Amino acid sequence: MMFNSHKPRINRFLAADGKCLDVAIDHGIFNEPSFLDGLQDMAGVVDALVKAAPDAIQMNIGQADLLQSVAGPHKPGLVLRTDVGNLYNPVTHAVMYDQLVHYDEPIIGALKADAAAVVVNLLLMPGQPDLHRQSVLNVGRLRAACDRYGMPLMVEPLVLKSNENGGGYQVDGNKRLIVSLVRQARELGADVIKADPTDHADDYHEVVQAARCPVLVRGGGRKPIEQVFAEAAAFLAQGAHGLVYGRNIYQHPNPARIVAAFMAMIHDGADAEKALAIYRDEA
Repeated sequence: MMFNSHKPRINRFLAADGKCLDVAIDHGIFNEPSFLDGLQDMAGVVDALVKAAPDAIQMNIGQADLLQSVAGPHKPGLVLRTDVGNLYNPVTHAVMYDQLVHYDEPIIGALKADAAAVVVNLLLMPGQPDLHRQSVLNVGRLRAACDRYGMPLMVEPLVLKSNENGGGYQVDGNKRLIVSLVRQARELGADVIKADPTDHADDYHEVVQAARCPVLVRGGGRKPIEQVFAEAAAFLAQGAHGLVYGRNIYQHPNPARIVAAFMAMIHDGADAEKALAIYRDEA
C-alpha cells in the first residue's frame, strides 16, 4: 500500500478517534479591532491554552513561535492560517480580497514552523464572483504545495450573505449553499473541512456526507454558554468530527473550563448538560 505522506502530520492534530478541538486564535490577521478583545496578550493566551490541552491551536505565522517554542512533545498541534482578507470588517469594501500570505511558497512558513496542517478560506459572497475565484485559486495553489511536502490541507468554506443594515457580510446558514460549497472544497482536495453550522442542526449530516473527510464545525461570534454547548452537541450528534471555536473560548473569562467541556463532548460523548457541569466544575 502506498504511503500517505500527509498522515503523520494529520495524526498530530486529529486525535486517535479521528476527532479534534481546534482553538482558533488567528483573528488578528484580518485587521478587525473587535476580534482582538481577549487576544491582547498573545503569550498569555497561548500559555493558558497549552495548559488547557485542546487538540490543536489555529494561529498565524507571526505568532506561531509562541506555541512552537514550548518545550517537550506534549502540546497542541499547530494549524497555520495561510490567507488574509477584508471579509470580516463591518463595512462592505469597494474591493473585496482574500490572498495567500506567502504567494510564491504558500506553505514554506508552515514547514518551518512544523505545523500539523494549513487552513485557507473558500469564499462565496453575493455579488463577489471574483472573490470566489481568488479563493478557488488559493485552494488549488495550496493543494499542489501540500501534495509536494506532505502537508494536510484544511479548507474553510464560508457562505456569506449581505448585511444591508450594518454593511459587510453575515454568515448564511442556508443548507443548500453550505452543502454545495463544502462539496466544492472536497472536490478541490480538502483533507479536513471547517464548515459553518446550518440553520437547522438536523440537516448537518448532509454536510458531513458531502465532505467525505473530517468536518469540524465553525463557532462564529460570542454567544451565551448554554447556547454554545447546546448547538455544539446538536452538530456533533449529526456526525461532525469536532469543533473550531475561537471567540467563544478566548473571549470567555475562563477558557480552560470551556476547553475541558468541549473536549469531553468531542472525545467522550458528553451531552450539553454534562458539558455545562464540567464548565461549572460540578462534574
